[in-house]
Amino acid sequence: MVNQSIEKQPLGALFKSNFASGLVVFLVALPLCLGIALASGAPPLSGVISGIVGGIVIGFLSTSNISVSGPAAGLAAIVLESITSLGAFELFLCAGLIAGAIQLALGFLRVGSIAEYIPLAVIEGMLAGIGVIIIINQLPLAFGSDLKLREDGLDVFADLHLGSILVTVVSLIILISWDKIPGLKNIKLLPAALVAVAVGIFMNWIFVTSNSGLAIPNNQLVQLPVPKSWGDMVGLATFPNISGFLDSHVWITGITIAIVASIETLLSIEAADRLDVHRRITDTNRELRAQGVGNMVCSTIGGLPVTSVVVRSSANASAGATHKLSAIIHGVLLLVCVLAIPFVLNLIPLATLAAVLLVVGYKLASPKTIFHFWHKGLYQFIPFAATLVAVVVFDLLEGVGIGLAISIFFVLQGNMKRAYYLSREELAEADEITLDLAEEVSFLNKAAIKKTLKNIRPGSKVTINAENSSYIASDVLELIEDFSNVYAKENDIEVVLKGFKSDYHDAERDRHSHVKVGHAASI
Repeated sequence: MVNQSIEKQPLGALFKSNFASGLVVFLVALPLCLGIALASGAPPLSGVISGIVGGIVIGFLSTSNISVSGPAAGLAAIVLESITSLGAFELFLCAGLIAGAIQLALGFLRVGSIAEYIPLAVIEGMLAGIGVIIIINQLPLAFGSDLKLREDGLDVFADLHLGSILVTVVSLIILISWDKIPGLKNIKLLPAALVAVAVGIFMNWIFVTSNSGLAIPNNQLVQLPVPKSWGDMVGLATFPNISGFLDSHVWITGITIAIVASIETLLSIEAADRLDVHRRITDTNRELRAQGVGNMVCSTIGGLPVTSVVVRSSANASAGATHKLSAIIHGVLLLVCVLAIPFVLNLIPLATLAAVLLVVGYKLASPKTIFHFWHKGLYQFIPFAATLVAVVVFDLLEGVGIGLAISIFFVLQGNMKRAYYLSREELAEADEITLDLAEEVSFLNKAAIKKTLKNIRPGSKVTINAENSSYIASDVLELIEDFSNVYAKENDIEVVLKGFKSDYHDAERDRHSHVKVGHAASI
């Protein structure tokens, strides 16, 4: 009902309620687009092109109301290695076209549902891990410094810049206090991030005009190419070299990007749906198709591969987005500003944008979330914490893989422990025992059941109740048969079997058919 009511709103109302969030995402996405392009060894503008396509094209095709797509940091290492080995960015663009076509096919093959099998603790751990990474990566910019690797292998801040620090502090004060002042919080067209950016530009202008040593150097400001003519604008685009389709390495790169980008997108979509206050569900198969089209468009005009990105999606949700129009607005703003006023964007201190991302990172990895999973118990907290740490130490995919492995281990362990319920906990003192088997009893439960049956003392009476069991593995059935026919008789144990079926492989048989008491052969 919530989704339908939002969709039925007129375009003007949707624009008004989502412009502020689109603006915030634009402010967050701009430095990310540039930074990821540089980290990928690609032209700086290629990242911005991806942001534009991710916002406008994928935003239009996607059914997600919160997710925002753009160049992904998780692909930077793959892109850098591929461009280096291929020797030309134009050849790499062919791999992007291949990746997009594969994603499009995966969407039509309906493989998007794989994300539904990822536990909530792993998704939240991934979000928290990304939050920590954001904070770590933005601290150097916040202090006006670069991380330099010393000979002893320790990363330290070098050449701290007081002007950037002041801008960061003031920006954080604005960002944190803005939402705490009711009158200001309700001004949707004047988001805190925009105010922080404006104040940051103004502060640096004062530093520069007063010839102060606090003036922020150009390499710590946003840097975009400034086209002076239509020819310059056209020349900004890079087109693929079709000879790349004859290179087997290009095809391998394309397949690799398709797999990694699809997994990251599905994880991000699952996370974005969690961030949606209305808990709307995204069609993941359509999302894969949208990503495929987006990647093909990006590669055609010189952009980097795109995925759904948690950072932008989180900023979008935090800014109050209610519709995918927010993502489209952010793409349009990127396009307009890059073409029309790049000289204004080049005045923005990176310290201000770092402050915006520090707040986003804190919200993702807030102590409140950590304590929430702690109170849920170790079975939830350990996969959450392991995913968080692994994402930070390794990368997104390895972190999620580790979290999934631990979650599966706990599921298997829990399944083995919960194969049955004992009516009496102390077997040593029990004269009559009832084992109520679970709905599904697999071979993984065999060891636990075997241990329990072994510990039943001679002269006891045991009832094994399978009335609620729809499936029992043949290994377990044989174990119960041996116990009833051999061990129980030799130790004077009376066995009562209830609710066992004659065939657990026939789903059409009566679930409540019974076997004869005391005759294991009828199991």
